[in-house]
Amino acid sequence: MIAPPAPAGTGPGNATGRPFIAPGYAIGFAVVVSLFFLWAVANNFNDLLIRQFQKALDLNRAQAGLVQFAFYIGYFVMALPAGLVLRRFGYRAGILAGLGFYAVGALLFYPAAEVREYGAFLAALFVIASGAAFLETAANPYIVAFGDPARAEQRLNLAQAFNGLGGAVAPVIGARFIFSGVEHDRASLDAMAPAARAAYRAAEAQMVQLPYLVLAGVVVLIAIAVALVRLPEVPRDTGGNTLQGLRSVLGVRALRWAVVAQFFYVGAQVGVWSFFIDVVKTISPATPERQAAYLLSISLALFLAGRLIGTILMHRIVAPRLLAAFAIANIALMLVAALGQGNPAIYALIFSSFFMSIMFPTIFSLGVRDLGPRAPLGAPLIVMAVIGGAVFPPLMGWLSHGVVSIQTAMLVPCLSFAMVLAFALSVPRAVQR
Repeated sequence: MIAPPAPAGTGPGNATGRPFIAPGYAIGFAVVVSLFFLWAVANNFNDLLIRQFQKALDLNRAQAGLVQFAFYIGYFVMALPAGLVLRRFGYRAGILAGLGFYAVGALLFYPAAEVREYGAFLAALFVIASGAAFLETAANPYIVAFGDPARAEQRLNLAQAFNGLGGAVAPVIGARFIFSGVEHDRASLDAMAPAARAAYRAAEAQMVQLPYLVLAGVVVLIAIAVALVRLPEVPRDTGGNTLQGLRSVLGVRALRWAVVAQFFYVGAQVGVWSFFIDVVKTISPATPERQAAYLLSISLALFLAGRLIGTILMHRIVAPRLLAAFAIANIALMLVAALGQGNPAIYALIFSSFFMSIMFPTIFSLGVRDLGPRAPLGAPLIVMAVIGGAVFPPLMGWLSHGVVSIQTAMLVPCLSFAMVLAFALSVPRAVQR
């Protein structure tokens, strides 16, 4: 996982190392860990929104794929400003800013559903993503300050497990409260009277209002907790030229290639999950969308399991080699999902999440592990690489209209996992340079 530099005066070699969680900070640690769960919910609600907006707003897949484009553009735009805010004002201020963006974006879903304007929904998603960028940029390195720096990787593994938990439960919650269970094919919709069709689409749009209002309320409660709980103070480096610092970290080959690998990995992950429901229904048209959403939840539960099992395996297998093995497995699974038929293709799609599990944190860790005190400037660059999630869903949606089927479009993530494999095979040599 990510191993940012320890605060001044501490380190793995310090004989007076602190415990797993320093006394007095257990509640603060739990609050910060809840942030990992929180941004996972936002990320994985998007996979359901793509399907829901096709129904509510009469969008094709390419248009619906802009959900991820707007979201990950927010990450790209705000990751570096988030790093600068952390550098200037500290972690608590950065987290509160992120939660503020998140809550405002969630609240904007209510008026967006009233006017049924796709642009309004995309703007709300951009604001939520801006908040998530702040949270993700802040929470990962902040975990190190809660105890013995030599055990920071264990704390990060625990926190990332809650991220996987959020990803697993989000489709279940979304399937219950975002999907109405009412489905009409194109012929049925065309046969409806205009007023009835408009009423149906309005009702489907309004399905998102309650879940996002509740989500905004939860975010506000967590923000209050962050403002009140005891959190460790971390010395801030506010000096130096930011531009020179960025040039310095970009000179590190491992970081540069980690940014590239992360771009392709996140694009693959978001592409698979975004069109998971559509692919399942393409392979098995009789499958109800709620059942397809539950299959997505199973897939994301495997993502959580893979993260826990992968953490255990890393005690015996070096990270680059395990990353390569998982990438090879996903290349094979994507070939079956894209070109296979029936249950084997669906099972391949489901199990791909297990092998995606370790990719983001492992790429991140290998990219920043040699940066030392320059990690606060290098980390946001890898976070910015999640813009791959903005590029791949629209590309796959476009390919599915007149070029190939959405199932065959799963070859795009297959090629992306090949890029992750290339990074894994080259990184031992790269990090030594």
